[in-house]
Amino acid sequence: MRVSDFSEKELLGKDHNVIRHPDMPRGVFYGLWKTLKSGKEFFGFVKNRTSSNGYYWVFANITPDILHGQVTGYFSVRRCAPVETINTMEAIYAQMKELEKGANRSGAAEASWSWVEQHIQSNFDMTYEQYAMGLYLKHLKDAS
Repeated sequence: MRVSDFSEKELLGKDHNVIRHPDMPRGVFYGLWKTLKSGKEFFGFVKNRTSSNGYYWVFANITPDILHGQVTGYFSVRRCAPVETINTMEAIYAQMKELEKGANRSGAAEASWSWVEQHIQSNFDMTYEQYAMGLYLKHLKDAS
């Protein structure tokens, strides 16, 4: 609440879309839910909006909460996104948004997620989550 400048009343019981920044490609959230539904953790960068229509970046780690073999919810940890990663992610996300503009709305999110997975796999030989984690860890290593 402190970072987004929304009140508790404005956020409690609301979907994440309340703070979703319009620059965020729908494909990232498609990939997030695809990853979580497969029982895996998601790591990625997210640009959120503030109540005054500003923004802030986070490095998100979301993990399924599993009890007796059933997903009962999710744990989400948000960390400050390293400044050095923001330009990189903005460029990737801008390409995803362009793909989404030109695609059928019902398939746009899946198409942009497929593109980013292929882009990162072919250029860096890793998954989106591995790439995101690598960017984040590189910042920690460089900062020490």
